[in-house]
Amino acid sequence: MKIRQAITFDDVLLQPGASEVLPADVDVSTLLTKTIPLNIPLLSAAMDTVTEARLAIAMAQAGGIGVIHRNLSIEQQAGEVAMVKKYESGVVMNPVTISPDATLGDLQELKKRTGFSGIPVVEKNGKVVGIVTNRDTRFADDPNEKVASLMTREVVTAQMDMAPGDARRLLHKHRIERLVIVDHDGRCLGLLTVKDMDKAAVHPNAAKDGAGRLRVAAASTVGDAGFERTLALIEAGADAVVIDTAHGHSISVAEAVTRAKKISNAVQIIAGNVATAEATKALIDAGADAVKVGIGPGSICTTRIVAGVGVPQLTAIEQCATAALASGIPIIADGGIKFSGDFAKALAAGASTAMMGSMFAGTEEAPGEVFLYQGRSYKAYRGMGSLGAMARGSADRYFQKDAAAEKLVPEGIEGQVPFKGPVGAIIHQMVGGLRAAMGYVGAKDIAELHQKAEFVQITGAGLNESHVHDVMMTREAPNYSLSRG
Repeated sequence: MKIRQAITFDDVLLQPGASEVLPADVDVSTLLTKTIPLNIPLLSAAMDTVTEARLAIAMAQAGGIGVIHRNLSIEQQAGEVAMVKKYESGVVMNPVTISPDATLGDLQELKKRTGFSGIPVVEKNGKVVGIVTNRDTRFADDPNEKVASLMTREVVTAQMDMAPGDARRLLHKHRIERLVIVDHDGRCLGLLTVKDMDKAAVHPNAAKDGAGRLRVAAASTVGDAGFERTLALIEAGADAVVIDTAHGHSISVAEAVTRAKKISNAVQIIAGNVATAEATKALIDAGADAVKVGIGPGSICTTRIVAGVGVPQLTAIEQCATAALASGIPIIADGGIKFSGDFAKALAAGASTAMMGSMFAGTEEAPGEVFLYQGRSYKAYRGMGSLGAMARGSADRYFQKDAAAEKLVPEGIEGQVPFKGPVGAIIHQMVGGLRAAMGYVGAKDIAELHQKAEFVQITGAGLNESHVHDVMMTREAPNYSLSRG
């Protein structure tokens, strides 16, 4: 029997090198897949106590991306995706419209269903004849009154190629909050709002698609049920769909990737999780646009103890990244990151991005209520392999879809994490630590970090020396806590 050594984040340090770059000047942009750029190399995990629309919006505004979990009905998950795509829309293409012959009752139902307050009024041929807003209907009380008699007829329009500065000046000139985008024949193409322009100005680093909408990913699964979910997520506008399983080196996962890729090349398919070079190659051969790496490194995951299976995360990242190098397919390091230094090590080992769950659990934007325990504020956090999460719907991720509740074999636990406040502060510290690492190594961007990074293996004494020692901490730093170590 041949036994190989494998290592993880605490076993190594990055060796400093000659540097001509300052942390503030490094480029932390990266690729999630071959065609999806991100401005920071961060993903939030597809976990039901971590990522729904609210956190996904915050992640995209910061320049990363959130992966909506799948412990929801297909309709609910697609709705979460749509919520992100509509939140900061740039030009809303093919916006919701209404006919001038519709009634006030029809309009109220449409507003209730879509959440939009300003709706272009168009004829059957698509030509814009007006716009109806809350201001037009505030005192209207006859549900049978026609939209034609309520709408504002003088509509300010613009062409699709209008520059943002010109659009802002036009909005200011007419003291309006919406511009209807039309073609040369006056047919409605899109809608531009002041609200979306203001959001864009506040978050200039946001990760957006070609239409100016925030990027978002969502988790799906294998089989016919997974294919149905994948179709719905693509229809809702997901930029990437993650075929999310505990063991990605499986024929069912490869088939799910190949089947999903036949739907549309516009949507990128990410697959995982894996921990070996062979598994990485298998998913790339099946058509995966990125491969997610990590078997059991998460803080709430018990796979390595329950099943005795896994590969320490740094070794897993390195061997999967090496296998993906020739094809240019990016690697996502998923799990095991406790500090920003671990984040930097994951990228230095070959990953293009890192996915985190525990780091973002407990934030203001994560799902769940804040509760008090022994005088401190907490939020619930659980693994998708925990009994609670599996009972809610994630059992198929661990290939236990048909098991009765009392027969489930969990590979995760349920717990709680301290309430951390807004996620923006966490992201700032994580990216700040990465920038510092790149400055020490002398890497101006992620690609150069891959090339220049050199690791040294350390002993237990070296790890003790690395942590705070011989002092009593009186005030915790925002990026360091002994409870994480």
